[in-house]
Amino acid sequence: MMKEWATVISWQNGVALLRCEPHSGCGSCNARSGCGSNLLNELGPESEHQLKVAISQPLEPGQKVEVGISEGSLLRSASLVYLTPLAGLISGGALFQALLITDAFTALGAVSGAVLGFLLARTLAAKIEGKSDYQPTVLQIGLPPTAIRIQQE
Repeated sequence: MMKEWATVISWQNGVALLRCEPHSGCGSCNARSGCGSNLLNELGPESEHQLKVAISQPLEPGQKVEVGISEGSLLRSASLVYLTPLAGLISGGALFQALLITDAFTALGAVSGAVLGFLLARTLAAKIEGKSDYQPTVLQIGLPPTAIRIQQE
């Protein structure tokens, strides 16, 4: 099970909106300035991710929860997203190369195959989107921010 702590942004009608902040790719050290994984994370357009999780227990904004998703469903999702367009690209290029022989048609076939692979991945992803195996679940719930009070003497 892949686990990550997230912060509750809001909770309404049994659905919590959570914010997950990405960490460095390997997570094995704190070398933020010299790590290539950290630099790649910063190149992306968004430095935090939001997700919706169904949970019946009321949550407060700022509360921490641990969410998890099974490795198998994560690997299947990644394979669908990355390998389906890649297989389409290779198949389309090989088919057009065998039928039409010229490089221009091979490139056209590869692009066409990649587009068809992307559309197939999108269609399959829409079918599995609602399945519970592919949804994150709440594993642990931290105390609300208002539950802990420090008294100074």
